[in-house]
Amino acid sequence: MHVKSAAATLVALVLLALGVGATATAGGTALHLGGSWAGTYNGAVSGTFTLTWTQTNGRLKGAIKLSRPSGSYAIGGKIVRGKIQFGVVGVGATYKGSVNAAGLKMSGTWASGPGGGSWSAHKLLTVTKIKLP
Repeated sequence: MHVKSAAATLVALVLLALGVGATATAGGTALHLGGSWAGTYNGAVSGTFTLTWTQTNGRLKGAIKLSRPSGSYAIGGKIVRGKIQFGVVGVGATYKGSVNAAGLKMSGTWASGPGGGSWSAHKLLTVTKIKLP
């Protein structure tokens, strides 16, 4: 295999790992938000969260683990043109925001009965080992 071919293959694998070529779009760029994310929320209640979800077209479904109130809860949401909305039914919280063009960061505001605030998250990437000749 030539060096140029190996480099092109490596670039293609990196783009695939980053989720380029999926279904939702932000400014014309395909986004894939399925997978695991970690983030923080501040305001009326502050803490950290991790979430894992799957994406089918623009629909998101999965689970979120909150530090406050502590626990794991089902979540569902949608992504349309780089704008995201999802809810945590078990705690009555809704999240709205935007996703960056690469689909690796998102942030916005959250609201629930006791108040609201801001949140941000980043996608947790997995490293795929490849063996080059």
